[in-house]
Amino acid sequence: MYRILLVDDEILVRDAIKENIDWAGIDCELAGDCENGKQAIEFVQEHPVDIVLTDILMPYVDGMELCHFLHDNYPDIVIVVFSGFGEFEYAKKAIQYNVSEYLLKPVTAVELTGVINKMKEKVDQIRREKQKMESLTKTSENYRENVQMIRSKAIEALVNCTTDVRKSLDRLEKMGIELSAVRYRVAVFDIDIYSGMYEVDLEKQQESALMAFVLYNISDEIAGREGAGIAYQEGSNRVCILFQEKWSHNFTEKTKAICQEIQQKIYELMGIDVSMAIGSWVRKPEELVTSHNEAVETLLYRYLLGGRILIDREEQHFGQKADLEQSLLQLKDAVKYGEKERIKKTFLIIEEKIKQSLAEKSRACMYLQQVIRSVDSACEEVSADMNRIRAGREELLRRITLQNSFQAACEIVKKHIENISEILDEQNTSSSEKQARMAVDYIQNNYMDPNLSLNSICSYLNISTSYFSTIFKEETGETFTEVLIRTRMEKAKELLENTTLKNYEIAEKVGFADPHYFGISFKKMTGCTPTEYAREKRK
Repeated sequence: MYRILLVDDEILVRDAIKENIDWAGIDCELAGDCENGKQAIEFVQEHPVDIVLTDILMPYVDGMELCHFLHDNYPDIVIVVFSGFGEFEYAKKAIQYNVSEYLLKPVTAVELTGVINKMKEKVDQIRREKQKMESLTKTSENYRENVQMIRSKAIEALVNCTTDVRKSLDRLEKMGIELSAVRYRVAVFDIDIYSGMYEVDLEKQQESALMAFVLYNISDEIAGREGAGIAYQEGSNRVCILFQEKWSHNFTEKTKAICQEIQQKIYELMGIDVSMAIGSWVRKPEELVTSHNEAVETLLYRYLLGGRILIDREEQHFGQKADLEQSLLQLKDAVKYGEKERIKKTFLIIEEKIKQSLAEKSRACMYLQQVIRSVDSACEEVSADMNRIRAGREELLRRITLQNSFQAACEIVKKHIENISEILDEQNTSSSEKQARMAVDYIQNNYMDPNLSLNSICSYLNISTSYFSTIFKEETGETFTEVLIRTRMEKAKELLENTTLKNYEIAEKVGFADPHYFGISFKKMTGCTPTEYAREKRK
């Protein structure tokens, strides 16, 4: 189907042409009709048109001006001019604007039909030529892409030692790539949103290939411009640069500056973050695999540090032990005593210490497990419901391990600690009073035991000494020692008043192994000796 636009300021002419041409019979569609060139220009800007039939003399924009516009902006449109004037000047201009046919009015239906059929052939020719050019362009693009892919595969084979190094070098040399440098190193780039940091669906995978191609071109352009190295693609969204040091002055800083420029450029153009890691320098092409693997390993620290990183392997000391002992003790105490603000601050300190250690993912997860164990220990010391505390523990540890970023894993642990704090708040509201009462009862029943101590009563209650001391003082207003001595003295008074037992016998019955110490303690509390008290009360 061929789309035709009719342009003439005479409505009778337009109607006659519309009615007298068998449009369907000649496989054409009258797409529209306009009364001047101005309307025609607006029409072709909004609708596809193959052939324009136009008059010459029209108001606003005449036929020649319309032809001029179509020639400059829509060269694929075939133009037929018809007019009541046969002047040579019009014909000359018509030729200038690539007008295909010039007809004098009046034009018969048969004549116009014949011309339209001729124009259809011209439209077909234009379409064929356009298709051919598109095909050639695509072939050319595919060729360039294939050349880039072949080059990338060849460099990748050299770097990763998947083929004989000598063969790889010979192959690259045939491609015009010669490796002759003092030192080499490999930089590895990953597009963050398409990396293992995130879940990537099929659509994202396809998108990543395009983004990686853009990243490759930018990297190759900048590295080539500086004469510093060669970019190549590795996998679906990874790009690498093989740096070659051909001069010694500040080249290490140069490689970092190039990486930073690439990182910034891709962000400006595409709005995406790229993480980069640079392996150590090596002397021989055979050693490139070491530099490459170092860069890949270093890139894994993105788990700990987040996206858009740039790490030079030679400047970092990885895998340092994170000294968390003191911080874990502080976290434990904060959980025990329900100090939520202190919990937050202490966990942030722990988080930062782990980051600074530049630990690998497995070790970072192990540190977070230590945090969870410290929280468990705090719960055990306050006699919490451990079945409830440990519910879903395996799933919790699994979720932490599955996270693709340290920050995400930390958020899970923080949420867990918040939940634990809520549970402890619920329990402590009623349990503190109960535990204090049980402790007082225990003292009443065991005051005569000379070995009764803070440790023994805490062992009985299954809570820590520090936690017990805090809640006992809060609930009773006295310390454990004060209550124990007061209880023993009250029992001693009863025995002194109602029995004829000797002082050392009474001391033994109320839990004093040393009668002398009993006498001192009794006088301190009552203001008199046991003997004086008995004499006074037995009168």
